[in-house]
Amino acid sequence: MADEELEALRQQRLAELQAKHGDPPGDPSQQEAKQREAELRNTILAQVLDQAARARLSNLALVKPDKAKAVENYLIQMARFGQLAGKVSEQGLIEILEKVSQQTEKKTTVKFNRRKVLDSDEEGDY
Repeated sequence: MADEELEALRQQRLAELQAKHGDPPGDPSQQEAKQREAELRNTILAQVLDQAARARLSNLALVKPDKAKAVENYLIQMARFGQLAGKVSEQGLIEILEKVSQQTEKKTTVKFNRRKVLDSDEEGDY
């Protein structure tokens, strides 16, 4: 899938979500700023990821948009600080996904608060 097609699909999906949630179009300058930011993010991701990794990330964005956004932010931050050597492959993206999943994993703890109950059976008066 070409980058232009992917961008068109993203824009269409964004418009559908905004219509579904009833988001007003807002200020035109604010909308332009969001569009420029989205274009900047997409160009950085296009430079950083290979085609298979971009496809996996777009699939993830359809299922879990918040996790995909976290991965995108992580990749953009790494690219800005020069921590990436070359394009990230699909296997590299999977490793990054695992790291992000571990960091955002919610730990559930259950604490039992047992109360002492006075029971006449404990005294042995059978």
